[in-house]
Amino acid sequence: MTNKALDIAFQKAVQSINEHTEPFPADVLLRLYAYYKRATNSEGRPSGGNPLISAFKTNALFQNRDMTQDEAKQAYIDAVNQYFLYRK
Repeated sequence: MTNKALDIAFQKAVQSINEHTEPFPADVLLRLYAYYKRATNSEGRPSGGNPLISAFKTNALFQNRDMTQDEAKQAYIDAVNQYFLYRK
């Protein structure tokens, strides 16, 4: 997949998640959070008022620390596709 095609597919996957109105399981949200942060190069210390949630976010980011941006975009796309496939 070319970089442009990957970017387009990633943006579509992000849009589909943002438009989804039903709640997501916590494990799915954490994976998507970590992939998104790595894919957009916006990693930083997780914010939030709940220290436990911040710890889970930090752990999710730590688990994909060796991924490139393109690998994270593809992982995000795959996770979104898998989530919606199994919901059918």
